[in-house]
Amino acid sequence: MGKHVRIKRLVLDVLKPLEPSVIEFAKELASLKGVDGVNFVVYEVDRNTETVKVTIEGNDLNFEKIKETIEKLNGAVHSIDEVVAGRRIVEEEELPSDRVRE
Repeated sequence: MGKHVRIKRLVLDVLKPLEPSVIEFAKELASLKGVDGVNFVVYEVDRNTETVKVTIEGNDLNFEKIKETIEKLNGAVHSIDEVVAGRRIVEEEELPSDRVRE
């Protein structure tokens, strides 16, 4: 596993405090080297926290640096829900069996 393969997209389930805001959180992640764009979707809000889906795209994402930044802002990565790696972004394809589950 010596060859460097670039991560192009990460989709993370993140638990974060209400402060800093999702705007400040997104700006902080977007400022990281290798990050071209960040998307936050808030799924749940309670008294002290928000559960958010964070999509990050770039040419060479550094997951450890992203995770470190989230933790510095008092957030926690609950799960990695999608990873796209390689020379290009490959989109998920829907299968007939996916429609049955809906």
